[in-house]
Formats: sequence, structure tokens, C-alpha cells
Amino acid sequence: MKQKVFVSGIIPQIAADMLSKQFEVIMHNDLRLLSKQEITDGLAGKDALLCLLSDSIDADIINSNPNLKIIANYGAGFNNIDVTTATARKIPVTNTPKVSTNATADLTWGLILAIARRIVEGDKTTRAGKFTGWAPLYHLGVEVTGKTLGIVGMGNIGKAVAKRAQGFDMRIIYNTRTRLSPEVEQTMGLEFMPLEDVIKQADFLTFHQSYNPSMKHMIGAKELASMKSTAFLINAARGPLIDEAALLEALRHKIIAGAALDVYEFEPKVTAGLETLDNVVLAPHLGNATIETRNAMAEIAANNIIAVLTGNKPLTCVNPDIYQ
Repeated sequence: MKQKVFVSGIIPQIAADMLSKQFEVIMHNDLRLLSKQEITDGLAGKDALLCLLSDSIDADIINSNPNLKIIANYGAGFNNIDVTTATARKIPVTNTPKVSTNATADLTWGLILAIARRIVEGDKTTRAGKFTGWAPLYHLGVEVTGKTLGIVGMGNIGKAVAKRAQGFDMRIIYNTRTRLSPEVEQTMGLEFMPLEDVIKQADFLTFHQSYNPSMKHMIGAKELASMKSTAFLINAARGPLIDEAALLEALRHKIIAGAALDVYEFEPKVTAGLETLDNVVLAPHLGNATIETRNAMAEIAANNIIAVLTGNKPLTCVNPDIYQ
């Protein structure tokens, strides 16, 4: 009898093609997110779960299936999964790291340019028929070239964002949990400094920090007040890093010049009021939303499941202690 894989949402066809060569694949086939009970029911009798980053896989779901052999997350993050429970059960949890780097860095730069040059606001004006012609002081934005870019979180994505900033002749300051070597800093033109100084000095402050609960509201009213009044905040990392209520007030009262968000504190809900402001760009979590990246993520998730169900270790395990 073939082993069974439950896929909790629509993902690129390449994953289903790879898995169905050896296993029975049951995939939820519409864009609606499944409820906890629906995931539990779908997982019953299956050997593997391929879940979405937007699914909350808690202890109840994990413990509902005594034969579960792997949880493969379709996403680089994995804070949506109770890894502690999975580890206690010796169930490997996998993710899809690194392949999102270029797509997310590109998107970050799209957000920076969009908010600096008021592109989204200009698009709305033009579509509404309110563009009446060029004028010297009409719809002015600010230049990015030569400004100071502050990066919080200098992992693969942070480095890719910094690399792109070199083309804009920016001063690049950063803070991260583990400081890079002097050689890397020199090669990339980076200046390490305490987080509070990065916040105070940046013209564009962008976040690429991985998330855990201790980082909730890393940026709140106090931090926003310490930013330049001409500065812009960009978040393409995790929504809860930013206190959105405080951000809303900072934007309303022009404490900072603007913000561009791809992720949200209560995603998919957006804090009411943000949508009414012209000095914020709101993207629907597009960070790695490219055909190339999403296909690569599907391949990694499928290969992790294939490895485990054929008696091997997965390629990208986030709880490798289970094998000790």
C-alpha cells in the first residue's frame, strides 16, 4: 500500500508530480485556507503533511495523527508550527530556506522605490484622471541614491538587499544578532552599530530579521519617535516585529515620512486606518512570490518528504536534534 501525503493548499504542480510517483497525494484544491478541524481531518491516516506558511500547525493537529512521519512547511519560516511538540514526537520539521533570497530582496527594493517616489500614490492619481500635466513642484518624492540604508537582520536576505544598495551609492548601516566578520563588512561596505543607532540614523529602515516571540514589537512608539522625521520604514520580514497601532499613529502625525509593508501584525488582517493613508504602501505578502521561487520551494518540500518516507534524513530539517 502506498504511503499517503496530505497537502493543505494549492502549491505548484511540480510538487504533486514528484510526490505522486511514489505516494498517494491528497491536495486541498482551492485558495481558501483550511480550518484547524479541516487540517486535522485531512491529515487522518496520512504519513506526511505538506503545509503552508499560513497554516497554524499546533500540538493538537500534530498529536491527532500517531503515524505522522514528517511536517514539510512550504515557506522559509516555521514559526507557524509547534516544533517543540514535533521534536518530542521525533517528527522532522522542514522548511524551504535560501531560495527566497533574491525574490525577497527584489521586492524590498520595489517597496523602497515605491514609497520614496510615491509610485503607488501616483498610480492612483493617474487612474482617477487627476493628472493634469507636469509641474515643477508636482508630486515630489525623495531620492534614494546617496542616502543611509539601515538593515536589521543581516542574513542571506539582508546581504542581498545590501548588495543591491551598493548600486545606489548608499551608506549601509546594520544590526544583527551575530555581527559579520570585518572582512565581509569591508567588502560589502557595511557599518555595524547598536540597533538604536541604526534606527536613529537610517533614511530607509528595512527589516530582515527572523522572528521569535521575544522580538514582538521590536519597533514601537519609542523607536518610531527616535527615527528621522524624513525616514521610511520597510518591513518584508514578519509582521509582529512592528507595533502596527504605533506605526499608524506615527504615519498619521508625520512622525516618520512613510512606510512600506509586505507583512502584517495580524495577517491577513491589516490594522484599520493604514489603508486610508497615502504615505504607506501595502503589499499582500509578495516577498517570494515569483514563479521561479515558488517552484523551487515546492521542489524542496517534495524532496524532504520523499527523503523521509524512503527512510532517509530530510535536506532542510529545522529540528535536527531528533536524529541524535
